[in-house]
Amino acid sequence: MFTIYILFSEKLQKHYVGYTKKTVDERLEEHLYNHKGFTSNTKDWKLIYHLETNTKSEALKLERKIKKRGAKRYLNDIASR
Repeated sequence: MFTIYILFSEKLQKHYVGYTKKTVDERLEEHLYNHKGFTSNTKDWKLIYHLETNTKSEALKLERKIKKRGAKRYLNDIASR
């Protein structure tokens, strides 16, 4: 199983989209405490959405779709369904 997730930072007013094979809690911990990428800019990331897929290819496809659409728009789209 793979999980696509969206994080949000109040401080930056930004979303972060990723996927993982780990648990979402483990991955969030890494973003908060042991990360050198974009998410290292702040430590207030909150998990606001996640979805499990069966394969890595499904996870990558959905991650690209969310990034292309924009996380905020994607969340608005699924909320209006």
